[in-house]
This record gives sequence, C-alpha cells and structure tokens, in this order.
Amino acid sequence: MKIGLFGYGKMGKMIEQIAQDRGHTIIAKIDNNTQDIDYGAMDVAIDFSTPEAAFDNITNCFKHGVPVISGTTGWLDKFSEAVGICEANKSAFIYASNFSLGVNIFFELNKQLAKMMAGLQQYKVSMEEIHHTQKLDAPSGTAITLAEGIIENTSYKNWELDKSGDNTIPIKSIREGMVPGTHSVTYESPVDTIEIKHEAHNREGFALGAVIASEWIQGKTGVFSMKDVLNLS
Repeated sequence: MKIGLFGYGKMGKMIEQIAQDRGHTIIAKIDNNTQDIDYGAMDVAIDFSTPEAAFDNITNCFKHGVPVISGTTGWLDKFSEAVGICEANKSAFIYASNFSLGVNIFFELNKQLAKMMAGLQQYKVSMEEIHHTQKLDAPSGTAITLAEGIIENTSYKNWELDKSGDNTIPIKSIREGMVPGTHSVTYESPVDTIEIKHEAHNREGFALGAVIASEWIQGKTGVFSMKDVLNLS
C-alpha cells in the first residue's frame, strides 16, 4: 500500500516504521495544511494529527476518494458530518479511540461484563486509567469508550472525572512516568470485587492496529470500526 500520514509525531513515526516493516510505502508525511498533497497517489490515509486539523484532513481525503483510518481525538463533535461526507463520496472510514488489537477485545469484554452485572445492584462500578505525564487530556479517549460501553448496557447514565453518584461512573486519571496506558474496570460489592484490566507494554500495539486496519479497508466502501476489522461484530 501507499500510505499518506497526517500527523508525524511519535505515533506517526511508529506507524511509519511498522508499515515499512510490513512492506508498505509512506508517500506523504503531512504535519500542517499548507503543503501540496497528492491524494491520487494514496491507497489510504492514516490520521493521527491534531483536533484542529483532523476534520479537514479526513474530509479532504474522502473528497478525493482516499479511505481514512483516524485515531485523532477531540474533534468528534463533527463526526456525523464527516460520516456524511464519507458516504456522499463513496469512500471508506474507520475511527477508533484506540487501535490496539488487545484494547478492542477489551472493549467487547467490558460490554459483556456490563451486561452480566446490570441486574446486580450491590456492585458499584469504578474505572482507573494511567498514562505517561505527556498525555494532557483526562480521562483518556479509551476510558471514555469503556465508560460508554458500560452506560449502554446498565442503568448508569454518565461518567465523571473523580466524582461518583448513584448513576455516575467515577473515572480516576493518573499521570506518571512513561506508562503507555493501563485501564481497569472494577465492580465492587460488600463481599467481593471483580476487575478486568488491560495494560499496554509499549505504544507499538496502537500503531500496528492502525496499519492492520489500513490493510483491511482496501477495496471497501462505508464506515467501519475495529469490531469489523477483528470480526467481533
């Protein structure tokens, strides 16, 4: 594949290495909107840019018939609009808050556990996420996705950072050292505790998942998720 990289920070550089190791070619590295971009040379675009640039990056690709894999957070208020542009141009799109294969399996495990716990009111759920000190947003996009999975399948109505309530999932965010990402979901009752946890050992899993998604989307039209890539639907 010929890949255009939108965003060439740490994640972009890691995606570049993994893509090349898998026999693909990086034909563009775009870190701002002022460069001339040869969309016609791209088989796929991978966007790990900034919240300010993501929407334009993604929709410009759609308008040129380039499928997009995006892991940029902070722009999702325009997600529905982007989907409409994708569909109007018969392009293809995968967005994920986390492309790690293990995390996406963890998302599904979280939903299944939530369904099992929904009728057991004696258990109270809480969440914790730990990341490196350079990560500025809190809670993480992955933690929010986990919380949304619980809300979809239980009587919980919302989540709050460091706050709890009858229908609120409390999320604790910790920033320390160079932790790539650890997420845990805990159900606690007066008599016992049930916990599921995902711990990333490095950031390579995030980049690998994005490249695998890029390989999977070739020749397809529509809006997909990592559930489709991993056949978890």
